[in-house]
Amino acid sequence: MFEMFYPDAWVASTYNIPFEKFYKKGYRGVIFDIDNTLVPHGAMADERAENLFQQLKELGFSYALISNNKEQRVRMFNENIHAYTVCDAHKPNPENYLKAAALMGLEADEILFVGDQIFTDIFGARLAGIYSILVRPIHPKEEIQIVFKRKLEKIILHFYKKKRRREKNK
Repeated sequence: MFEMFYPDAWVASTYNIPFEKFYKKGYRGVIFDIDNTLVPHGAMADERAENLFQQLKELGFSYALISNNKEQRVRMFNENIHAYTVCDAHKPNPENYLKAAALMGLEADEILFVGDQIFTDIFGARLAGIYSILVRPIHPKEEIQIVFKRKLEKIILHFYKKKRRREKNK
């Protein structure tokens, strides 16, 4: 019932993802949400984010940012990152995920998506046929509409964890 919202993987932090392993499996691009995925909401790219993108570049990944934010916010974050960008993306609309893939010159099955929200980030990636990785939000302070969605996400994640336990015990 909720499976269309399930991520392909769920990790504690963007900064804990084993990107080298994914590269060895044939993935060549990564699309990221920005706020609460890479930095707290509204923050500039910090040293940790900049180092991550440098690491991805050295591994051979292309990368893009996809955000429901306006261009000014995305441009501010991207100043030292130099990623492809899709602003005002209307996530979960899959068209803009595929636009980010096209900017990188890659197909959906060559791309990872990393985000912190199920109903926008993960659902959109799944609709686009992109491998999705859910991360825990970086900072607990969020806009009120996101706080409400987090309560619904807890229900989905409950069933997601139950399914994973059943699969593990087979």
